[in-house]
Amino acid sequence: MAKIKGAIVVDTERCKGCNLCAVACPLQVIALRKEVNVKGYNYACQVLEDTCIGCSACAIVCPDGCISVYKVKL
Repeated sequence: MAKIKGAIVVDTERCKGCNLCAVACPLQVIALRKEVNVKGYNYACQVLEDTCIGCSACAIVCPDGCISVYKVKL
């Protein structure tokens, strides 16, 4: 069975830092950055590069649709 590796891309300028994606992530791959975007919000980012499995839980709970999830079969 092929392993699946995932990755997320966050539209940092649209992210409001609600932290719902980090809470929904089963592997704790997402966290809020200390830096802020142009609107003054801390934004979400992928902090563990090779851990994401592409489950899309983060994208599903994002109220602003800021997260795109990509999957690659290994």
